[in-house]
Amino acid sequence: MKITLRRSVIGRPKNQVETVKALGLRRIGDSRELTATPAIRGMIKTVEHLLEVEA
Repeated sequence: MKITLRRSVIGRPKNQVETVKALGLRRIGDSRELTATPAIRGMIKTVEHLLEVEA
């Protein structure tokens, strides 16, 4: 699954900032290809309002 950071983490709660960082995203427009494990899906659900997710 491909995830792309679409919104800034500035002003977001610390857990959301740390989750985006743990997903390997640093700045708006960064993308990553990740395997859809339950842990990754849970992290994506936490910050889905900041991401664009493609299956």
